Amino acid sequence: MSVDTGNVILEVEDLHTYFFNRGSTVKAVDGVSFFLREGETLGIVGESGCGKTTTSKLLLRLETPTDGEILLDGKNIQNFRGSELQDYRTTVQAVFQDPWSSLSPRMRVRDIVAEPLVVNRQVSHQERDDRVAEVMSQVGLHAEQANNYPHEFSGGQRQRIAVASALASYPKMIVLDEPVSALDVSIRAQIMNLLVDLQAEYNVSYLLIAHNLATVRYMAHQTAVMYLGQIVEYAETEELYQNPLHPYTKALFSAALPSHPDLVREEIVLTGEVPSPINPPSGCRFHPRCPFAMDQCSVDIPVDKEVAPGHRVSCHLY
Repeated sequence: MSVDTGNVILEVEDLHTYFFNRGSTVKAVDGVSFFLREGETLGIVGESGCGKTTTSKLLLRLETPTDGEILLDGKNIQNFRGSELQDYRTTVQAVFQDPWSSLSPRMRVRDIVAEPLVVNRQVSHQERDDRVAEVMSQVGLHAEQANNYPHEFSGGQRQRIAVASALASYPKMIVLDEPVSALDVSIRAQIMNLLVDLQAEYNVSYLLIAHNLATVRYMAHQTAVMYLGQIVEYAETEELYQNPLHPYTKALFSAALPSHPDLVREEIVLTGEVPSPINPPSGCRFHPRCPFAMDQCSVDIPVDKEVAPGHRVSCHLY
């Protein structure tokens, strides 16, 4: 994917990740490319098992790619060692889905929030305490609550703690893996607004993994649609939501709740199950479930095409 913008901090080029087990090969991520601009959010959507979370683990260096490159500020993160790797661990943080399991029950909140800062940087106790108090306040918690344990907080407060911990080390990028899906509906909007406000304040970039299309539309500047390890459509978020092109994208939007009960939309019902990534279909991977499939779809792999400025789709219909 060619990128001509000057404020791109992350580039992912032809990324593959295969898992090998007893003679079988699971193609979890199979040729993914995208970029992320400074101070913006890229949303990745798709059904469970499409490769979203594996992609996020690759960015966090929790998994090793089989092929392809992940470039942060033009440098391949797989080559980082020593101090460069320490800097990367500080620069890229994460907020996970479940605030009940992502925080250690044996650590005080002060130590949880400070951990990304003190593990990879030399800071004094005073600097640590000042930064903890600062980020606690920024996420809507009181500084004195830093002495408490996670079980003393509600789910929404625990996710605020997770956000504070991710912010403590002044990161350039935060991976948000379903950051609001485990929260009560009444709390989700608060956390989403908090993340948007903090992005404006810190100019931090987000990679947002989500199932909820409304969450992605509210938070993301660009959106990538994944299916069975591949990105099938990629565009500016409003362009994608106003003009979805790939049949799979249309099916996702058709399955989502409408923004208004009187809104009438095209209904697309997919047949069958998601194929196995061990033995994906030939040609277009979506063709066994696609209502618009042609003979060509089962034979030829669709080429990624730019059908409008910044709007790319992999489909034989275009």
